[in-house]
Amino acid sequence: MEKKKMPIGIEDFAEIITQGFYYVDKTSMIKELLSNWGKVNLFTRPRRFGKSINMSMLKYFFEIGIDKSMFDGLAISKETELCEKYMGQYPVVSISLKGIEGANYSAARSMAVDVINEETRRLSFLLESVNLIQNEKELLSRLMDKNLEDGTLVSSLRNLTELLEKHYGKKAIVLIDEYDVPLAKANECGYYDEMIKLIRGMFHQALKTNPNLEFAVLTGCLRVSKESVFTGLNNPKMYTLLEAECDEQFGFTDEEVQEMLAYYGLSGYYGITKEWYDGYKIGRANVYNPWDVINWCNQLLTNPNKVPKSYWTNSSGNEEVQRFIQKMGNGVTKTQIERLISGETVQKKIEEQLTYDTMYDSVENMWSLLYATGYLTQSETPSGNLVRLTIPNTEVRSIFRDFVLKLFEKKIAQDGVTVSAFCEALKGGNATETERLFTALMKNTISVRDTAVRKEFKESFYRGLLLGILGFKDGWSVDSNRESGDGYYDIAIEIEDEELGIIIEVKYAENAQFEQECSKALKQINDNDYTAELKNDGMRTLFKYGVACYKSQCKVVVEREEHDPE
Repeated sequence: MEKKKMPIGIEDFAEIITQGFYYVDKTSMIKELLSNWGKVNLFTRPRRFGKSINMSMLKYFFEIGIDKSMFDGLAISKETELCEKYMGQYPVVSISLKGIEGANYSAARSMAVDVINEETRRLSFLLESVNLIQNEKELLSRLMDKNLEDGTLVSSLRNLTELLEKHYGKKAIVLIDEYDVPLAKANECGYYDEMIKLIRGMFHQALKTNPNLEFAVLTGCLRVSKESVFTGLNNPKMYTLLEAECDEQFGFTDEEVQEMLAYYGLSGYYGITKEWYDGYKIGRANVYNPWDVINWCNQLLTNPNKVPKSYWTNSSGNEEVQRFIQKMGNGVTKTQIERLISGETVQKKIEEQLTYDTMYDSVENMWSLLYATGYLTQSETPSGNLVRLTIPNTEVRSIFRDFVLKLFEKKIAQDGVTVSAFCEALKGGNATETERLFTALMKNTISVRDTAVRKEFKESFYRGLLLGILGFKDGWSVDSNRESGDGYYDIAIEIEDEELGIIIEVKYAENAQFEQECSKALKQINDNDYTAELKNDGMRTLFKYGVACYKSQCKVVVEREEHDPE
């Protein structure tokens, strides 16, 4: 039997259901949403956590004229009374603001007009409505015009709900996906005040003073301050990361991931999937990043030998983490970052209502931002707004590590004397001096603590430090993690004009067991013949280094071998 396709990048619910794609059933969200009733409902979740597909699902459930068979067999279909009352019973206005990312206000406003134009075209059947008078149809035509005046743009969502209500005799549901993307881009590009004025005006018209509104659902990454966007709204219903309501509806639960892996015959990858992509706590639920799981499973179906990688963190610039790490020494201590990367926790006060123009103003705001955007998660039930934070999984821990390494490279670039001396000691087979200088250079960055984080991760961190130093040495050919002999070495260096080769094996010395780990490193180099490639390339003098690291300390041992290529 042919398996369903993986829905990579597909956010249209109907396409997933009708075109043979795998769907993780989140339709029980509909019952929870209606049971918790709010006139205006805002869901804040990190990017790539299924917001858009859920909004599409809501649209197809509520909108008049939908194909009700799409929901056959799904969780919501068991709620017969609810389905009879709500399924296919409402006009819907549905827009996404995720594409409004103009470099200036004029471009962004034009993109906002395009969004309104597109939704109006979708509803253009209203031009034939016998319930609308001529000037109302003319208003509809104007909403399809690219040259919308400011007043018409601000009132556009309200106008669409009014026209739908007149046509159907029923109040409309408004769905706004990724409502805060235009604000994030506006803050980045310097036109925040203009954009916040536009968004505030549209929301006020559509969500506050609108008698044609049944209810509204919005999604976004941040809960932007009520005073900033939701001015005047009466207690909008907030579904934040701390709330228990609908906590399993964005992200995949462990049961759902196990079911998906089993369906595709990938159950043997459960452990590594959990390590890399699980770990998020929303309300009372523990969930995986859905974007990661879908992409990882799709990769495994193509190549079962694939190793996990970062899918989610590679889908943006990760500016939040970069700025946070750059604050080291300015409110963010090395110890706090060390604890996070090592799998420990830090307790911080979380402010759920932020504004994009102030989110980088203080370290306190940045802790809240990292939590809201999914780079940190809660490790236990919060005490009020005091939340014990941790990095959720190996994927996100890797991006913290990578930014730490980049910052390390910037710092050592300013210390060319020590870097040069280190490379000379390494080339000369001087273990004592190599050890002293590497220890000195490590003082410029964080250390990794003894925790439950996998030893391989800790070793890759220190290997990254060495590669960062070696990257400044001109004329050396440096490779990492390539096959040679019977395995994969950590670092290999060829200095061709001197016919000199260096192999470095890095170990993490748990509980400061330096001598033991150095011995293991040298034994691994020799047992697996890691110098084979260097010999094949004509290197005559070979240095084999065992390097053991623990916190900001290291031990270095070396063996020398002479090789005659002839």
